[in-house]
Amino acid sequence: MAAVVSVLSGCGTSPLAPPTPSGPGVLTLDNAKAPAPGGEVGEASTEFDDAADLSVWTKLSQTEKDVDRIAKYDVNKTAKGSMYLEPKTSAWFDGFRGPFVYQELAGDIVMHARVKVEGKKGGQPQRKFSLGGLMARQPGSYAKPNWVSVTTGTAEKSGQVEVKYTQDGSSKPQELAVKSGWVELSLARVGRVFVALYKEEGGAWKVGRRWPSTLPDVLQWGVTAYSDWDSYSLLKKDATKGNAKQVKGNPDLKLTVDFIRFLRPELPEYADPLNTASVSDEVLIKAMTPAGA
Repeated sequence: MAAVVSVLSGCGTSPLAPPTPSGPGVLTLDNAKAPAPGGEVGEASTEFDDAADLSVWTKLSQTEKDVDRIAKYDVNKTAKGSMYLEPKTSAWFDGFRGPFVYQELAGDIVMHARVKVEGKKGGQPQRKFSLGGLMARQPGSYAKPNWVSVTTGTAEKSGQVEVKYTQDGSSKPQELAVKSGWVELSLARVGRVFVALYKEEGGAWKVGRRWPSTLPDVLQWGVTAYSDWDSYSLLKKDATKGNAKQVKGNPDLKLTVDFIRFLRPELPEYADPLNTASVSDEVLIKAMTPAGA
């Protein structure tokens, strides 16, 4: 099975060997297309306005036989018109595992969601690495975890978006400052690139990260939330023991997901989304976020 390969430095701003500025290889804003809604992946989209929508989503802990690290999980109940997920003490880092609910989908995909992460008493989570958002994961990769994610909440400090890829159990996260409240997230795979994007309420889309990728065609696309890394204490260096049972702690996170929409992205063959001289951040945003979003 293939895995995410080496990551580019920076946040999509360091070009590789640039193409000729006016020649083949440069995708212009006028020629870029927003991802298409509908079709097979569009049917996986969920607005969370009915409790029955819960049946569309699968818990990883059930399918790959693991500790269920979810304290509370429902649709259109705790938060009207939304998915609600409250994790127990947990982590998605290196070989550590946390909550994940997903749908298994194939091909090039844009997963677009509107989320809000809070502490249990409101405001920002008070425990370090209390984050919630989107993840795409290689199925069956417990032994050598491979996944990418874009989440928001509290990392080392509060008010962060974290973009992270994990290759064979080694995580490389990066944190970016963001305002509290609702945040739109987009996690996309097109060809050989994965992209994480985010937008503050009332703000503009920003590229969080671009990663080269050779992940397999079929992935688990879904929602994660985890909290309270410090409670792992001495187990921080032993993922096997940390995963073996539920760690007792003081988790402080509640995740509300307004919607999740799946779309099909499209880039012309001449465009290289790993090269900012070929596909600029502005063009990439148009190609990886829904029209009008």
